[in-house]
Amino acid sequence: MLTKLIAILLLIIPITVGVSACAASESIEVSADTVIIDVRTPAEFSTGHLEGALNIDVQSPDFAAQVLELDLDAEYFLYCRTGNRSGQALSLMSDKGFSSLTNGGGLEEASLMSGIPIVVD
Repeated sequence: MLTKLIAILLLIIPITVGVSACAASESIEVSADTVIIDVRTPAEFSTGHLEGALNIDVQSPDFAAQVLELDLDAEYFLYCRTGNRSGQALSLMSDKGFSSLTNGGGLEEASLMSGIPIVVD
């Protein structure tokens, strides 16, 4: 009986740890001066985005030119669908001299982290 209980506990403990590791990220404060950039495609953006976000598609051939029109010293909060493209955008922008960048991950995660609602225009 004790052996079965130990076996069950050994199965449950990793599952519990795995679930807590997937919990939503901590909230972050996004100031009124922070520029929010959705790096998804315009079609994705049109299905819902964070209120006040700019849409600058990281896969667009002129992404670098578009971001170079922005203030290098401003604060930026980037997000996409899963966090992958926003990570790529963050890296590209960092290489261009931007220093205050936050990857908000995917749309829903970014909304939860920042408290900014998802809207459809």
